[in-house]
Amino acid sequence: MGLDRTGLAAFMGALGERPFRAQQILPWIHQRGVADFAAMTNIGKALAAHLATVAVIGAPALLSEHVSADGTRKWLLGLADGNAIETVFIPETDRNTLCISSQVGCALDCAFCATARQGFSRNLTAAEIVGQVWFAEHYLRRILGRGERVLSNIVFMGMGEPLLNVKEVIMAADVLLDDLAYGLSRRRVTVSTAGVVPAMARLQEGAPVSLAVSLHAPDDALRDTLMPVNRKYPIAPLMEACRAYVRGDSRRRVTFEYAMLAGVNDGPGHAQALARLLRTVPAKVNLIPFNPFPGTSFTRSAPEVIDRFRAILLEAGLTTVTRRTRGDGIGAACGQLAGVVLERPRRVVRLHAV
Repeated sequence: MGLDRTGLAAFMGALGERPFRAQQILPWIHQRGVADFAAMTNIGKALAAHLATVAVIGAPALLSEHVSADGTRKWLLGLADGNAIETVFIPETDRNTLCISSQVGCALDCAFCATARQGFSRNLTAAEIVGQVWFAEHYLRRILGRGERVLSNIVFMGMGEPLLNVKEVIMAADVLLDDLAYGLSRRRVTVSTAGVVPAMARLQEGAPVSLAVSLHAPDDALRDTLMPVNRKYPIAPLMEACRAYVRGDSRRRVTFEYAMLAGVNDGPGHAQALARLLRTVPAKVNLIPFNPFPGTSFTRSAPEVIDRFRAILLEAGLTTVTRRTRGDGIGAACGQLAGVVLERPRRVVRLHAV
């Protein structure tokens, strides 16, 4: 499931097969949703039988599904080791977005995120990352009665910090971008990061997809209290890494996510400081009304406060939108994903991008 065209060609070569077999097999798996080698009619019965003894096409198992009134679907997907992750499908008029996880739990301990409360177990493999997309695409085709592709956008904004698992994320992105698999354009695949600066260059080199940065504060003093990762990678080097990510392409911008926390980061002074911070970065700002979860002390900024904040950014020339909350009634909104994490260490793990 996690092998891109090059990886699958190498795998076939190790079996003594010609590399072109990868071009035959990839569409069967990803475009047709076939998980049985015997059903792949153009690879021959002998090869199909051999593959069945040395490989498996497996996706995470559906444990539960919740559907909100707005059509958002949240799936709890079980992994082979007993852990479980959450994946969210968000249908809209002009796009169908899938929000996928990259880790079991999260190690970054951001104060306003439900996933942080779960602790951290491990990174997902590329196969487990792509498996979420495979499950969603072909499950939705069945229940919606669709023959053509359902998913148009993939966002790495579920459980975990993608750039602490950058190797597997890049491998997964390669599959998502491959025309023989999902054929998505780079602008329709977005990787979100809390600011793991060293891995941003690796992502740009390996899979230069769209980048979103969870910022949530305009200065180090406040961001330190909300996002411990800032103590390791402060705002100044983060902004330089953002500029480097889009350098050389005048059409590209970094999306900055900003959760609106009442009385914490939502004042006019915060907006003015944010505008000054982003004036030298090709930026788009997404204002996210905070989505509460059990045990949190934060509350959502009032609509008029968010509108005032947005107006200040617009006046400063920043493209700014207020994200419409989706799926909060089923715990599927931004910052609400929890899953099932079997190992919950008390300390935050070291911030090494692996």
